[in-house]
Parts: sequence; C-alpha cells; structure tokens
Amino acid sequence: MEAEKPVRTFLAIDLPAGVKDDIGSVQKRLKNLLEGVRWTRPEGIHLTLKFFGDIRREDREGIIGVVRERTAGVAPFTMKLGHLGAFPSFKRPRVLWIGLEGETERLAALQGEIEEGLEALGFKKENRSFRPHLTLGRARYSKGTIIGLREAVKDMKIEQKTFSAGTLTLFRSDLRPDGAVYTVLAEFPFPG
Repeated sequence: MEAEKPVRTFLAIDLPAGVKDDIGSVQKRLKNLLEGVRWTRPEGIHLTLKFFGDIRREDREGIIGVVRERTAGVAPFTMKLGHLGAFPSFKRPRVLWIGLEGETERLAALQGEIEEGLEALGFKKENRSFRPHLTLGRARYSKGTIIGLREAVKDMKIEQKTFSAGTLTLFRSDLRPDGAVYTVLAEFPFPG
C-alpha cells in the first residue's frame, strides 16, 4: 500500500460571506489605483493562525488534538475590518493587507496557546508576534513592489461592520495555476 503524500496545510478562521464581499469591494476600488498586484480571490481570503506547510496524516491528527483542546470553552470573537497595511512596509510594499480590529488581544492569546501546544508536537514556533491581517494581494513580480500604494490608501475609508468569528478551520491548500483551492480537513467551533 502506497503511503499518503504530505498535504500543504494551515489553520485559519474563515470569514463570513458578507465580510468577503466587503473585502472584494475594497479590492475593486484599489485595482483602479495600483499597479503590479496579484490579487487574492475574495472567496479565498481567511485569517491564518498557523501555516504548517506539507504535513503527514499522523501530524494532522496531533494538530487536531491540540486545537480541539485549546479551543474548548473559547467564545466567538467580535471583529471588524481595520486599516490597510503593507509588508514589509509602505516604503517597499510586497504584500498588501487589511488589518482586523476588535477582540484581537484575546485572539492573539488563543493563537499563542495553540502555538505552544503545537511546539510540543515538534512544530516550529513563529518568531514574529501575531498580527491579525487578511492578505489582499502581493507584488506581481518577485523583485517588484506595489506601485502607487501610499497615495491610494491615504484617503481610503473601510466600512467597519462588526462580525463574529466563531470557528477555526484546518485547511488543505492545493496550489493551481489559477490560484489555491482550499479544502476543509477539520473544523473547531468556538462553543462559547
């Protein structure tokens, strides 16, 4: 019997459809103002808590156990879209993102607890502090930057409707020429 191939996997909060629609509207406004951006499809935008890369089935079972344990008793998070930002900076923008506001400290605490549990399983802990953000687009070319970003975001207003983030999802990511396809491997509702 052939062994199962490792699967590209990440842990994230999927967003309500209305929030994805709002993000699509922001992207539409920005598309007319920016050059050199490969846009993320709005339906695929999510809040990543941990990217694992390629993992095996037995690793996945351990991840599920840790996440299930760490999310027991956690209430849903109240969030809203925040300001636009760029990594590494607006001076040399390579990634365009929209931040999240609301119960971000509580979310960061949960993410830290999950990281600790996963580290005990052998997954490397992220060195950078957790900054909840949603990736809108990336520089189209490997050595390029996003052109016109500083001017475009200066006066841009983001509608800040509150939404509830009530489930963590373990996703499989299959990279395709037209973009990544995500498949749900496990869900962890926040029981409250």
